[in-house]
Amino acid sequence: MAKVAQRCIMAALDHPRAHKIILVDETDQSAASASLEVPPKALRMFAEILGRMAQGQAISIIPQKMLLSTQEAANYLNVSRPFVVKQLEEKKLNHIKVGRHRRILFEDLIAFQKSMQQKAESALQELVDQAQELDMGY
Repeated sequence: MAKVAQRCIMAALDHPRAHKIILVDETDQSAASASLEVPPKALRMFAEILGRMAQGQAISIIPQKMLLSTQEAANYLNVSRPFVVKQLEEKKLNHIKVGRHRRILFEDLIAFQKSMQQKAESALQELVDQAQELDMGY
């Protein structure tokens, strides 16, 4: 069902005049049937969510300006809380203090995650290059 809904939304967005899309409740037969104008950007996001749901993936919608605790950040990154605290203490991950507690801006957490992924990919590429130099069959 989610995949079908995603296809319908994407078809509407592919229309040449997709600058304005109006959803109409066709079950309401009255002259003043309910309608809702939705910006294409919001529909694209909704289509992406439906696509992920159709693939069985978990969905989380988090505002970019949201502050996360160290435990919430660790859960998001799928790492331990002590690892996150260590990154904060080494100033590899930005944070602010709220009273005695450290809070991490979600957009800073995303930037840190991308940085970690780039470092991991770089290290992996270096290993591949070394394996090829040593003619290890990779």
